Amino acid sequence: MPATIRAAAGPTLPTMTADPRSRITVRALTVWAAAVLVYLAAITGRTSFGVAGVEALDRFGVDASRLAVFTAVQVGVYALAQIPVGLAIDRFGARRTMVVGALVMATGQIVLALTASYPIAILARVLIGAGDASAFLSAMRLLPAWFPLRVTPLFTQLTAGLGQIGQFISAVPFLMLLHAEGWTASFLALGSGIAMVGIAAAIAIADVPPAPAEPDGRTGSGGGTSSSENRAPRATVREMLGIVLRHPVCWQGFFTHWVGLMHQATFTLLWGMPLMTLAMGLTPAQAGGVLVVNTVASVAAGPLMGMASARFGARRGTLTVVISVILMGMWVVFLIPDTPRGLAAIVALNIAMAALSSASGLGFDSVREAVDRRALATGTGLSNMGGFLAAMMAAQGIGLLLDASSDGRAYEWADFRVAWIAIVLVWVMGMAGLITAMIARRRIERREPATGARLRHP
Repeated sequence: MPATIRAAAGPTLPTMTADPRSRITVRALTVWAAAVLVYLAAITGRTSFGVAGVEALDRFGVDASRLAVFTAVQVGVYALAQIPVGLAIDRFGARRTMVVGALVMATGQIVLALTASYPIAILARVLIGAGDASAFLSAMRLLPAWFPLRVTPLFTQLTAGLGQIGQFISAVPFLMLLHAEGWTASFLALGSGIAMVGIAAAIAIADVPPAPAEPDGRTGSGGGTSSSENRAPRATVREMLGIVLRHPVCWQGFFTHWVGLMHQATFTLLWGMPLMTLAMGLTPAQAGGVLVVNTVASVAAGPLMGMASARFGARRGTLTVVISVILMGMWVVFLIPDTPRGLAAIVALNIAMAALSSASGLGFDSVREAVDRRALATGTGLSNMGGFLAAMMAAQGIGLLLDASSDGRAYEWADFRVAWIAIVLVWVMGMAGLITAMIARRRIERREPATGARLRHP
């Protein structure tokens, strides 16, 4: 067995072995609700530009290819910021990082509201992507500190699902405000709202519960850190990176996110609307309705996937493989006909895709259970990169194949059938990585029984 794997997963690395809380408290729910609100605001900011695409063409005087740079830049910054932000959370705490991230997001939205310069607007999207990167990771770091580990899979999926309401806010009330009051007023309102959410989070969130009182009446941690975390030596950045990059469970989380989220992210962030309107002939109102259905399905499926995650435990990788194959199979069946599918088919596909894509979060639960808590946010950050990197690759590949297939013509159904080959190629890469990580984890379980038992029953 390679020494690096043994170092990452061997008994010398402490893991979370006890619930930080014995029960769910009102204070814990308050902290969680504040974190969800920040994440919801982040999703609203992330998706708001997508519904303002037509207005952005006129405001910045750009063509479609330059407009696409806005999305590519934001998603790219978000993905690349995951590990640095995770390191910051592990070093400075989730509350501080989340609040700073919200204020950075708000600044980006306000700059976007006030500028008509394309380069400055790109910089604003960089700020939005960087601030957005802190929201979900911070929320995930708070869960094991405030809730018993037996319920954290459920709250993970609830957090992810409720955050998707931000997509609805962008598609309905924000779009109405944009059409009624214009670009500047709507984006100023969005930026101001995110800033207020950040301030509320600073008041409501604490990194950990107060430590229980000792027999002499003093608190065990003095400053609000749990006693177990207070005793643990603080890991250096190099140590945290070493723990994460050499741990097969972190890579299993990365590729779980890759194969679970890539279809949903590629569709909702970029190519869903062109597919529905240009290739299938749906009206913008019909296509918007499909996206709303997608959001509702995602929110509804979250708790169910959380319960499945808790039940499957160490077998989450197998569940992910099955769900990913089903997702890919549905898209193949959808695109097989020579003529476009109808509205009912795309609605059914979106319900199933949104529901099954919540499996992208299964890896977060495995990381939370198996990785040293000092590097937990960093490990979650690595996992959270997978789906967005896959979506970037797939979206770019679809664009290249669309241009090659259409040869300058308007995009048609046949062109999208060819372009979706990019999705298949990226999916194959992700499945290969997921299976490799699962094999590496099982080798540890076989060769080092003590470590394997900890991975199976943290």
